[in-house]
Amino acid sequence: MSETTRVALVTGASGGIGRAVARRLATEGMAVGVHYAGNEVAARETVAAVEAAGGRAIAVTGDVADEGAMADAFSAVEGAFGGIDVVVHTAGVMTLAPIAEFDLDAFDRLMRTNVRGAFVVAREAARRVRDGGAVITFSTSVTRLAFPGYAPYAASKGAVEAMTLVLAREMRGRDVTVNAVAPGPTATPLFLEGKDQETIDRLAAQPPLERLGTPDDIAETVAFLAGPGRWVNGQVLFANGGIA
Repeated sequence: MSETTRVALVTGASGGIGRAVARRLATEGMAVGVHYAGNEVAARETVAAVEAAGGRAIAVTGDVADEGAMADAFSAVEGAFGGIDVVVHTAGVMTLAPIAEFDLDAFDRLMRTNVRGAFVVAREAARRVRDGGAVITFSTSVTRLAFPGYAPYAASKGAVEAMTLVLAREMRGRDVTVNAVAPGPTATPLFLEGKDQETIDRLAAQPPLERLGTPDDIAETVAFLAGPGRWVNGQVLFANGGIA
């Protein structure tokens, strides 16, 4: 490893947006920690894809809401590559139902992963990211679009936005940017699960660009914030093709 090599840790990188982010950051010359919670095979595939393109990556695991597990994941990346410059927290869960019908146990599980998990990762990032680095969290455009059935998920991401904006100010003096990316409808397994074709087509027609986003679209936004976008700080960047 060159002393100038930047290092990224991407949570939830075994598939979907997280995998696209890991691969995209690797094309920028970053060494990548590929975090996964349960799907080791898929995480190893992400690592293999990075290595096949000439990059360096390792797989690390842990429940994002478990502070000990995430401390170990951060330490593993630091041990392999010498430090951490960029943390991208894509890991999350999405359970959908109207408020009147939403199961409270499912609510608690969603909040544990999406809110506590984001806090645990943000806290570890605040302690470990090297000066000049970047922390990128994930929100959702549903915090503004207010789709029915999304209330707990949108509420959890509203909490992530609040933490992100506060952390940006708490990192004063470190030259570390902290931003959130808020994707719109994006063609990932998490988003497509449980939706019929009519619903998918309706959502795809909403942006002026008339399509769903792709994981690569979102990864490009992350790469900007992790690299050249140094004057963007303490912001929620909506990557949704122009949905109002």
